[in-house]
Amino acid sequence: MDVILTHPIYAIVGRVADEMGVRAYAVGGVVRDYFLQRHCTDIDIVCVGDGIALAQAAAEAVGHHTEVHVFKNFGTASFRYSHGGEDWQIEFVGARKESYRSDSRKPAVTDGTLEDDQNRRDFTINAMAVSINADSFGQLLDPFGGIQDLDRGVIRTPLDPKITFSDDPLRMMRAIRFASQLGFTIAENTFNAIKENAGRIKIVSPERVTTELNKIILSPVPSVGFRLLMDAGLLELIMPDVARLKGVESVGQRAHKDNFFHTLKVLDNVAAKSDNLWLRWAALLHDVGKPACKRYNEQSGWTFHGHEAMGAKMVKRIFKQLRLPLDMKLKYVEKLVLLHMRPIVLAEDVVTDSAVRRLLFEAGDDVEALMTLCEADITSRNEAKVRRHLENFQLVRRKLKELEEKDHIRNFQPPVSGTDIMQVFGLKPCSEIGTIKDAIKDAILDGRIPNERAAAWQMMLEEGEKLGLKPLKE
Repeated sequence: MDVILTHPIYAIVGRVADEMGVRAYAVGGVVRDYFLQRHCTDIDIVCVGDGIALAQAAAEAVGHHTEVHVFKNFGTASFRYSHGGEDWQIEFVGARKESYRSDSRKPAVTDGTLEDDQNRRDFTINAMAVSINADSFGQLLDPFGGIQDLDRGVIRTPLDPKITFSDDPLRMMRAIRFASQLGFTIAENTFNAIKENAGRIKIVSPERVTTELNKIILSPVPSVGFRLLMDAGLLELIMPDVARLKGVESVGQRAHKDNFFHTLKVLDNVAAKSDNLWLRWAALLHDVGKPACKRYNEQSGWTFHGHEAMGAKMVKRIFKQLRLPLDMKLKYVEKLVLLHMRPIVLAEDVVTDSAVRRLLFEAGDDVEALMTLCEADITSRNEAKVRRHLENFQLVRRKLKELEEKDHIRNFQPPVSGTDIMQVFGLKPCSEIGTIKDAIKDAILDGRIPNERAAAWQMMLEEGEKLGLKPLKE
């Protein structure tokens, strides 16, 4: 097992631990990821003793003025170590025993043995330890069969899962996140305990929940995680708007598709093309307005008219609830949700230059992301329909490229400004200025005049004349 300990930090920390007379072990993710052949730059060290003192002594042995960050409230310390062209985060903690109150996921902590520390770990695959002391260097300690669970692809708790999840409900999210990231299954009794304890997720802060949600969304196949969240009863508690997408309603023989499973398919389609977290969020929320807009019409059947506008309005509330950033990332997701039907409508109809210019104008630099989302949104079982839509999307893409090169509509700035209009006609701020600017913008987007100052200037004079305005200088 000493092959796992090839990083030089293990020899340094092991030597220091021997000098201090304490037992030290590499634990958790770095051991798990070694067996999974996953890249890892975080090393967790547990010692049976004072973890902060070991960190400080190890940093001194490393030299180079290595700075130790101490977190006394948590009994941990860490420093960064450069090796192989990468920065590694080395974190130290003393072995500990934990006990919990029912109203908090923050444990009471006491010093403990390595066994105590392994008992408190969330899952068997994270409870493995490897000794770094000289007399047992590389020895694996795996009391709960973590290696076998890695081989079988199973998420399982070391102790009674009901107690594990009741003590720290965030572990329910972590179980689903690991299943989604690794493509593992969750052991039946472990998953049943998640369902039984789902309501306790309410004592976990939204920030912690969202950290796990983001990792699920960034999984290779994020639908795995969201199906588990739904089946466990967690999704309706943390994202009720998305949970409401599930279900099919029918009148006679006419039923709509299940918008939850459609959304998961769109999310997976986007994930296959992009690792952009916020584009994936847009995929998850693109149809979130549908339940509020669902109507049945005898002639047309089920409709969801206006769901894109409704969904865009809901995004900010959802972001606030989950403590997601309320900056340009929010604006990005709002824009994509609002516009996600536009390219689809183009693909179903004649692709006119005017419609493509307006799409460019409204999407700006996010037009490529919008097209990726819209292509992912074609999930029909009718292969001919899918093929036709995707071919039309290619036509839309070509027109976007051609018209952008010719007309420079992306991030459009009018060739004639409001200041120009005021100076020419001797105006103070008034509605006529906006009327003239809108007329020029529409003419450019419709292709009636080129996106050039001379043409726009002439139109400004003509529109001013229509409004009874005269230039100050002829």
